[in-house]
Amino acid sequence: MTVFSIRFLLVSLLISHLSLLTPLLTSAQTTAPPAGSVAPAGQAAPVARLLPDTAGAARGWQLVRSLALPQPGAASLDRRGNLYVTDRQNNLRQYGPEGEALNVYAPPLPGHVMQVEAWNTAKVLVFYDDRQQVLLLDRFLSPISELPLPQLLDGQARVVTLAPDDRYWLFNESDLTLRQFDATQKRFTISTPLDILIGRSRPDFRFLREYQNNLYLVDRVGGVYVFDNLGNFRKKLPLPGLNYVGFRSDELYYLGPAGELRFFHLYNLTERALPLPLAGVQQVLVSEQYAYLLTAAGVQVYKIPGR
Repeated sequence: MTVFSIRFLLVSLLISHLSLLTPLLTSAQTTAPPAGSVAPAGQAAPVARLLPDTAGAARGWQLVRSLALPQPGAASLDRRGNLYVTDRQNNLRQYGPEGEALNVYAPPLPGHVMQVEAWNTAKVLVFYDDRQQVLLLDRFLSPISELPLPQLLDGQARVVTLAPDDRYWLFNESDLTLRQFDATQKRFTISTPLDILIGRSRPDFRFLREYQNNLYLVDRVGGVYVFDNLGNFRKKLPLPGLNYVGFRSDELYYLGPAGELRFFHLYNLTERALPLPLAGVQQVLVSEQYAYLLTAAGVQVYKIPGR
């Protein structure tokens, strides 16, 4: 047998085997699930009802800056997009929208910062729950005034915030009342008892803010209580397990139970979710362009996908 005959025989055998494998390859292509799916072959891939593809969304996040700040505490954003966050020593640190360091406030007396509120256009509120003191700072973190609550309140304040009209809202956990204090008149102007609303539950109030003429009181156990700007109860949002909520346009946002960022529309009552680009996030703050992810190691500044 010549060399040419041997080559011709081998080619003929190869073509014969490929013709037998072609139907199998075609079948595998038509029954395999799409990329990223966990559905078995031959079945349709499941469609997520709320969450989009995690990996795809994560690719849209753009890391802008990493801030080394071990064990960050209370945090807030102002309307210019500046970030305010406390460190392990309860010093208040101010960063620009892209995470650039601006100012630091170191208190003369030690104290635990329960809440920072920077949403007011000209003032930053810092609430020290252990010594029951409210401190107001300007936008350069210089002290403006102090409010010693033990001299004014018969009880213990749990959370405090500053209203747009510069009045204070606080929750007195000693008698379960929501109260408004007018610093100009130096008296409490509104008092709303919450004992009937709370009932026999043991609430754990963590956050308070007035936004768009409503007051939002976050109870980690029961959810979010909503009042009007006169202290009248309106409704309760069934969102338990939260330490903090933020606001962006007409949406309330919070860190979801699976570590995702959730947005709840305040008026349409619809909800959407956005997977985060990393795990271990303890708190999220969102501005118009950036998201600030607080972890045990510090703060990660990301540009929001699509922005």
